[in-house]
Amino acid sequence: MTITPKITPGTELVTVENVGMTFATDGGSLTVLENVSLTLHEGEIVALLGRSGSGKSTLLRCIAGLTAPTTGAVKYKGTALNGANPGVAMVFQSFALLPWLTVQENVELGLEARAVPAVERRERALRAIDLIGLDGFESAYPKELSGGMRQRVGFARALVVEPDALLMDEPFSALDVLTSENLRGELLRLWAEGDIPTRTALIVTHNIEEAIQLADRVIVLDSNPGRIKAELPITLPQPRDRRSPEFEALVDEVYSILTGQPSAARQPAPPTSSTSPFGAEGTEFDIALPPASTGELGGLLELLAARGGQEGLAEIADELRYELDDLLPLVDAAHMLKLAYARNGRLHLSEQGRRYAAADLLRAKEQFATLAVEQAPLVRNIVRILRRSENGFIRSETILNDLRRHFSDADAQTQLDTAIDWGRYGELYEYDADSDRILLPTHPDAARAGQTTGASA
Repeated sequence: MTITPKITPGTELVTVENVGMTFATDGGSLTVLENVSLTLHEGEIVALLGRSGSGKSTLLRCIAGLTAPTTGAVKYKGTALNGANPGVAMVFQSFALLPWLTVQENVELGLEARAVPAVERRERALRAIDLIGLDGFESAYPKELSGGMRQRVGFARALVVEPDALLMDEPFSALDVLTSENLRGELLRLWAEGDIPTRTALIVTHNIEEAIQLADRVIVLDSNPGRIKAELPITLPQPRDRRSPEFEALVDEVYSILTGQPSAARQPAPPTSSTSPFGAEGTEFDIALPPASTGELGGLLELLAARGGQEGLAEIADELRYELDDLLPLVDAAHMLKLAYARNGRLHLSEQGRRYAAADLLRAKEQFATLAVEQAPLVRNIVRILRRSENGFIRSETILNDLRRHFSDADAQTQLDTAIDWGRYGELYEYDADSDRILLPTHPDAARAGQTTGASA
């Protein structure tokens, strides 16, 4: 049976106008969002989809008024925000419940902050608890609840304040598959029947099928910095059959959008300082390493080889139980190393990829080493430094400090960890965690380093 929402799209409730967000880093800056504009209308569910680094959660915080954008503006009913957005409520991935409060007390928190009288608070909280299917658990504490029930409390707490816009930051990602599917279905039913006291909803997700299942529009963000790459209207009637050709075609279209161009992170490199270990030639940090392990990359190429050299990205994700942030870095790495390429929602082995998948371990390592030096700038520069070094090593902290000029602390560490993994697998260099050194394989301490930290798989 087709579900027809009682609310039809109409009035503009929230507008995002040319929003940009830049954060300071050690010796530089990091642009997370750039020139983002979108509108949330009454009566629609919008999904914000993108990989890690696309600024999804940052944009959501700007819309909620929890973070002020560096440039541009967010408006609620035509008025620019100057603090928290009075018309929204949020549901978080981590539940964010206070463990010392009961279910009812947690749900009442937002009402208490708005100085709603105690009697009215209790009545509205109980209605919200009943609406979300938690009646009978009013006096329970969060530790007594399953993950799905705790997230229901999060929904009740958001809905009880009757927001115009419900903002959801990956609300199902911390739940098991069956629980998340059940909760998504409940949310759609309540929305369609007009039982939810909210007029529009925005969900941030990295799950393509979830976005297409829930949303009337899917907005796809590019990464580093986050920009709107595409906007897709989803006109399939509810409930949506994930196995239908129309649904699968939309999934393939989103994958095509996300992999339609080389998507390795690109950051503008500030001028190279005289203290940089990379010298006047620069670091080439404008092309980042995809955070993909060599073991997973090899497994992906073997899977493609077993499928005759190509497979749909949606099918790969489904078989491996991978989300966007699991699969796309592997696709990026395969593309960077010219081992595979994506086209029309499918991943194809290149001729080099076929040779790599068929090679024995020794030949695969040799091929990987050659490709890493040719195609991965950070790996190439580490090798260059080591070969020019008088003592045959460099401290990893030295490289990390230079990376921090171009990336956040967490991303800089990820870049270093990936470079170490790739270089060790290709036997281009070794890493000694005890002395914090990256060494040439010919260095006297290289063998000890390999025994201490273990070889990459």
